Amino acid sequence: KFDFLTWQQSHVSHGDTRSNILNSRRLTKDSMYHALTYATILEMQAMMTFEPQHILAAGTTMKEAQAICQRHRKKSSFSKNFTEEELHAEVCYAECLLQRAALTFLQDENMISFIKGGIKVRNSYQTYKELHTVLNSSAYSQGHNHGHFEGGVKLGVGAFNLMISMLPTRTLKLLEFVGFSGNKDFGLQQLQEGSKEGTFRSFLCNMLLLCYHTFMSFILGTGEGDVHDAEKLLQPYLQKYPKGSIFLFFAGRIEEMKGNLDAAITRFQECCEAQQQWKEFHHMCYWELMWCFTYKKHFKMAYFYADLLSKENCWSKATYMYMKAAYLSMLTADDCLTFGETAFTLFRQVPGLKQKIAGKSLPTEKFAIRKARRYLAENPIPLPAPPLEMMYIWNGYTVIGKHKDLTEGMLKTLDEAQKKLDSCPRTDLSIDDQCLLSLLKGLCLKHLGHQEEAEHYFTLVLCNETQIKYDHYLVPNALLEHGLLCLEQGRRDEAIKLLEAAKQNYKNYSMESRTHFRIQAALHKARGTRENGTHVPASP
Repeated sequence: KFDFLTWQQSHVSHGDTRSNILNSRRLTKDSMYHALTYATILEMQAMMTFEPQHILAAGTTMKEAQAICQRHRKKSSFSKNFTEEELHAEVCYAECLLQRAALTFLQDENMISFIKGGIKVRNSYQTYKELHTVLNSSAYSQGHNHGHFEGGVKLGVGAFNLMISMLPTRTLKLLEFVGFSGNKDFGLQQLQEGSKEGTFRSFLCNMLLLCYHTFMSFILGTGEGDVHDAEKLLQPYLQKYPKGSIFLFFAGRIEEMKGNLDAAITRFQECCEAQQQWKEFHHMCYWELMWCFTYKKHFKMAYFYADLLSKENCWSKATYMYMKAAYLSMLTADDCLTFGETAFTLFRQVPGLKQKIAGKSLPTEKFAIRKARRYLAENPIPLPAPPLEMMYIWNGYTVIGKHKDLTEGMLKTLDEAQKKLDSCPRTDLSIDDQCLLSLLKGLCLKHLGHQEEAEHYFTLVLCNETQIKYDHYLVPNALLEHGLLCLEQGRRDEAIKLLEAAKQNYKNYSMESRTHFRIQAALHKARGTRENGTHVPASP
């Protein structure tokens, strides 16, 4: 019997849930869809926890799933005709390859592992291209489960096109040289079509689109995720599963992007209450709650969630410790006493918590460690407003910019930091701190509509470029923000000139990749075109 029908029957049958679960677990040894589904769930767990035992278990299970798919694949490479089962085996095999590549990048730290992972990605990409060609071929005849096969192809082709299209130009050119290409519009179209067809992978298409609209285009773009599309995608799931943790989480994220912080906080708290099995969902909510309270300048509550993360989550202990110290630095000495910790002692702990994932330190972690090093000196020079600086790294000013009172409150805090900086003796870090405050004040003024003042502050950063000692990332980011301001004013050519300068003239600075992602998104917006290459070709 065809494997996919077995999968369907085991999931729609009525009766004892425990026996269904046991039956499903047994079928993971024979059914490629059961095996792939089970392995995907384990991979999700591994990606959220970064725990070595979870990564190892997911890798082993995904390898077994791939072996099951291999048994059902077309045996002869000479024949171009596929049976329906062979087509499903191909698309499941490509999915296994892609997920195994992701685990390879997490699991080992040596170059050979990265090469192996890259080969898996390329093989997966080539398989999806071939299947897309088959799908559009006049010789292709639809089988009984055609929709599920088509959904799998749309998921893979859409994901590859979308992800590749977002990469900075220099990376994109390198990938195109070795045969990759990506088109954002085509990728979104494929995922949207896949999400509407009611197939096995419709949910995955929806989740990927939600991730794109609420995270990738927000954090790695200009902060303008498509909230309307995200709400439209989420609403049916939220109505059907009002207590579903993943749906409550995305609902909270959408409210946060809209600037409705109280509604977002409520949603994230509901998400935590909805289930207790996967603590990783709680940690995702803690991270968002931390930022929501940061936007509201409730630094004690933000500290509370950073503290929870530092105790419970393994993603980046250094980043969590840095955030704890950053929040305490915004409180009075008396307030800090209630927590039993000081910003000074916490900042000094940050460098010792450095870790590596996939052989590299996380960019955010490296940024936090570099900023915290000034506290290791015999006479440390305090950071002027560390949570407000990290807020920029995560594109938080686009959130508070939707509310005048929040933006004015943040500007007031920056003015207070400026007065404190002016009152202290000048040091070799004074220009760095001054330029940071100028960049952040310019952002607040831009969102408040004071465009000339904002432009003055962005220009001020550039004027002090040669005197900046460590925070060289401020200059390309000031050019980026200045370019976006010019774009708002309709000064398109000037905006492109500033953005190109930010892209071409600076390298080897903190959070460089994230800045290049944002520059790329801003240039797309400025030029009004999608310079993303060509989509996966279809057969004539």
